[in-house]
Amino acid sequence: MSEAHAAYEWLRSSRIPSLNVEVQEYRHRSTGALHIHLAAEDDQNAFMVGFRTVPQDSTGVAHILEHTSLCGSERFPVRDPFFMMTRRSLNTFMNAFTSADWTAYPFASRNLKDYDNLLQVYLDAVFFPSLNELDFLQEGHRVEFAEADNPDAELVFKGVVFNEMKGAMSSPVSTLWQVLGREVFPTITYHHNSGGDPEHIPDLSYDELKAFHARHYHPANAVFITYGNLPAAGQQARFDELALTRFEPLQLDIAVPDEQRFSAPRVVEERYALDGETDTHNKSHVVLGWLLGKSTDMEAVLEAHLLSGVLLDNGASPLRHALETTELGNAPSPLCGLSDSSREMLFACGIEGSNPESAEAVEQLILETLHEVAENGVEQEMVEAVLHQLELHQREVGGDGFPFGLQLMVNALGPVLHGADAAEVLDIDPILEKLRERIQKPDYIKSLARALLDNPHRVRLTLRPDTGLSAEREAAEKARLAAMKAAMSEDDKQRVITRAAELAERQQSSDDPEQLPKVGLEDVPTELAIPEGKDIGGDTPSTWFSRGTNGLFYQQLIIDLPELAPELLALVPLYADIVTEVGSGERDYLATQALQSAVTGGLSAGVSQRSAVDRLDDGRAIFTFSGKALARNRDALSQLLQESFESARLDELPRIRELVAQERMHQEQGVTQRGHALAMSAAAAGMSRAAQRLQQWHGLRGIQSLKSLDESLEDNNAIEALAGKFAAIQEALRKAPRRLLLIGEEELRESALAAQAGLWGASGGAVTANDVSFQPERIMQAWSTSSQVNFCARAYPTVPVGHEDAAALMVLGGFLRNNFLHRAIREQGGAYGGGASYDSDSGAFRFYSYRDPRLAETLTDFDASITWLLENKHEWRLLEEAILGVISAIDKPGSPAGEAKKTFHAALHGRTPEQRRRLRARILEVREADLKRVAERYLTGNASTAVIGAPDTLKGAADELELELIQL
Repeated sequence: MSEAHAAYEWLRSSRIPSLNVEVQEYRHRSTGALHIHLAAEDDQNAFMVGFRTVPQDSTGVAHILEHTSLCGSERFPVRDPFFMMTRRSLNTFMNAFTSADWTAYPFASRNLKDYDNLLQVYLDAVFFPSLNELDFLQEGHRVEFAEADNPDAELVFKGVVFNEMKGAMSSPVSTLWQVLGREVFPTITYHHNSGGDPEHIPDLSYDELKAFHARHYHPANAVFITYGNLPAAGQQARFDELALTRFEPLQLDIAVPDEQRFSAPRVVEERYALDGETDTHNKSHVVLGWLLGKSTDMEAVLEAHLLSGVLLDNGASPLRHALETTELGNAPSPLCGLSDSSREMLFACGIEGSNPESAEAVEQLILETLHEVAENGVEQEMVEAVLHQLELHQREVGGDGFPFGLQLMVNALGPVLHGADAAEVLDIDPILEKLRERIQKPDYIKSLARALLDNPHRVRLTLRPDTGLSAEREAAEKARLAAMKAAMSEDDKQRVITRAAELAERQQSSDDPEQLPKVGLEDVPTELAIPEGKDIGGDTPSTWFSRGTNGLFYQQLIIDLPELAPELLALVPLYADIVTEVGSGERDYLATQALQSAVTGGLSAGVSQRSAVDRLDDGRAIFTFSGKALARNRDALSQLLQESFESARLDELPRIRELVAQERMHQEQGVTQRGHALAMSAAAAGMSRAAQRLQQWHGLRGIQSLKSLDESLEDNNAIEALAGKFAAIQEALRKAPRRLLLIGEEELRESALAAQAGLWGASGGAVTANDVSFQPERIMQAWSTSSQVNFCARAYPTVPVGHEDAAALMVLGGFLRNNFLHRAIREQGGAYGGGASYDSDSGAFRFYSYRDPRLAETLTDFDASITWLLENKHEWRLLEEAILGVISAIDKPGSPAGEAKKTFHAALHGRTPEQRRRLRARILEVREADLKRVAERYLTGNASTAVIGAPDTLKGAADELELELIQL
C-alpha cells in the first residue's frame, strides 16, 4: 500500500515496467476528487488538474473560461498571474488546454520551490478565480467602436479567443475536423466547437461563463494527476490545504452520453474559405468518418489502432496505397487515422486535392479497398509490423518540447475522466500480448475490416472551396454589428465607450507582483547539465552517447552538405522529404516501407544550416539521415539507413510525383499554424546567408517554389528531370564527409559500434562550401494567403552568438515581451500572442505577432517598445524575470536521446559545452545598461518587415506600409 495523506484513501497501485512508473490511485474522502500519482525516479515533477467540460453550444465557453480563470484569483488578485508566473518561475512547462470534453491545467518544474509556487497559483486559479467581467471582455469577446470614444464609428468585435479561433478556423484542415465531428456526433457535446466558432462566440454572456465554472470546476468533477519523485502524500496535503478542504460533497452528472447510432450512412457537403485565388479545381477534401467503440475500453482502442495501422500506416498499407495512387485527388487526407480523444472513437480516411464530383468515386474506392481486406486479409508481416510500432511507441521515453511525465498524464486524462482505470490506460503490454495471439488467426484482420464495413454510423463529408465565403462571413458580421448599433440607445452607446475605457484602464494598470510567489537568480542551478559522448575514430568517425533510452537505439548519419549548383541546392529539402519514402536497394517503395515499419520506428532525413559562432557570413550546412529502433532491431536499422543513403530508388517516378504533391499540400496547410515563424523568417532573410537559406528552404519562398514545381510536373519528362537532379544530390552526398551519431544504453555500446564496421566505407574528403551569393538586404514584404487574421514580423541585424552582446540580446527579447509587447499586442490589440527574440542562427533580433487582427498598429507597437525601453528606468525585478525566462529555456531538459542529439549537433556548429556554459554565465550577468546599449546599437536603424494576411486586408496596407505585395 502506498502512503496517503489523512484526507485521502488509497485505492490501488500498479507497476508499469515498460514505462518505469508506478501508478498510485487515491480518492479525497470528502469531495471524491481522484488523485493519480505516477511515481518515477525523475526530478522533473509535473502536475495537472483536469475537469470534464461538456459545452452544449459553440460559444467557446470552456475555452474562454480556461483563459479567464488564469486572470486573477482570490489569493492572487493580480490581473495576469499566469503570464506573470511564467516570468517568476524556472518551469519546464506551463500551459492550459481545452479539449473537446475536458479542460486541463498542467505545469512541470525541476525546482521544488518553484513547483510549490506554481501549485499554489494553479489551484487558486482554477478553484477560486476572480472571473472579472473585464477579463471576460478581454479574453473572450466584446464590442467596441472602431474609434473607441466615437459613437458614430462602426462597431467591431474584439477578444483574444475570438481572434484566436478566427485564426484556427482559417485552416481548411481545422474546418474539416470540426465539420466531421459535427456530423458524426449530431446530438452530444462533440457536435459543437469547444474552442468556439467565431460566428457564435459573441453569443456567450458573462453570466453563462460564471455558471459554467460553478457547475464544472468542482473537485467532484476533477482529476488530479502528478508525476515524478515527490511523494503523493505530501502533494495531497497541499491539495487539501490550498483548495479541497473548502468544498462540500456534491453529486454531479457531467458524463458524456452515448451518441445515437445511425441506421444508414449519411452524406454531407460543406464549404471552406479560399481567399486570393479563383481556381478551385483540385482543392476539395473528401473524407469518410465512422463512429467506433468507447475509448475507455483499452482492448477496443488497441484493436482499433491495429486496424488503422494495417490500413494506413505507410505506403505499403492497402488503404494508404489506394489513396496515394488514385487520380481522384492529390494526397491522403491529414485526418486519416484513428482519433481516440473523445469518449467514443472516430476513424477517418479520405483524400485532399480532389473535387466534389469525385466524392462518390472516392467513397467507392475506400469501400472497395476495405472489402478487399475483409475478403482476403493482408500479409501477416504487415500485421506484426503494426504491433511492433505500438510496442515501440509504448517504450519510447519522450520529452523534447513536452515533458515525458505530462505526455503520460495527458494520455490518461481523457479516459480516466470517462471512468477508465489509469493503469490499464497506460499499461498496454498485456493487451499487446492478447493481440499477438489474436493475429495468428487467419480471419482476425478480416473480421475487423468487415465490422467497419458493416458499421452504418458513417458520414461522407465533402469540403469544397468557396472564394466568396470570407466576404460573405465578413458581410454577415458587419450586418450583425450594424443591427446591434441600430438597436442601441444613446445610453447603450455610452456604456460601450465607458466599458472600453474601463478595460483600457485595467490593461494599463500595474499590480503588485510581490503578491505572487517567485524564484530568483539565487535559485538558479550553478551548472548546466550537458551529456557527454565518446568519439570513436575509423573510416567513418562515430560518436556514442550512453543514455537511458528504455530499450531503444537511435542512429544518425550526418553529412557535410557539399558544393551544389544553385538549382540543386534549392531542392535539397525536397530531396530530404522523399529520400526515405522511396524504395532502397533492390526493393521498391512498398517493400521498403513495409520493412521500415517492421523493424524501425521510422526513418527520416533533413537539412539544416547555422551561422558560425563568431561570424554571420560563415557557417555550416549538414544533411542528416535519422532512425530509431528497439535494441533487438539495431542492425536492421543501420542497414536501412545505409541503403537509403547509398541506393535510394530515385527511378520510381510515379512515387516521386505523389510525394511532391503531398509535401506541397502539407506545407500550404501549415501556414496558418506557423505564420509567426514564417513571417520572422521572411523578415530576417536579408540579414545573413543562414537566414537567406532558411527562407529559401523552409520559409515562404520555399513554399512558393514548391507550389511552382508541383504545377510544372505535368508529364514524365519533367518528373524524370527532377529525379535526375535528386540523383545528382545523392551522388554528391555520397562523396562528402560523414560521421555517425549513436545513442543507446551502455550495455549496447560495444555491439552497436562493432555493427557499423565496414557498413559505411570511408568517409569522403573535405567539401567546398556552397558559394551562394549573398548581399545584405532590407526586406519589406506582405505575403497574401487565405487567413482571417494576420502575422506580423519586424527584424534587425545584430551579431553572432559568440559576440559579447548576444547574451544581452537574448534577455532583451523576454524583457520587451514581458513588460510591453504582451500588454500592447495581446491584451490591448487582441492578438493571440506577440513578442520578440534574438535568433543566433540568423544573427537577427525579431519581433512577431500571432493570429493578430491588426497590422500597422502592431508594427507601431514593436517600435514603441524600443522607445519605452530607452526612455525609462526599469526595476531590477523586471530584468531578473527576463533572465529567469532565458535560463529556464536553456536548462529545460529533453528526452534522453533528444539531449544527446542537441549536444552533438550544437557542437558541430561550434556551440560546444564550453561555449554554451560561457553564454549562460554571461546571461546571468546582464544588467539594464546592457539592454539599453544593445537596443541603441542594433534596434534603432532601418528594420526589415514581413507580414502575412488575407488578400483584402493587405491590399491597402501594403501601399500604406510600403511593402511589396506577394501572393503565396
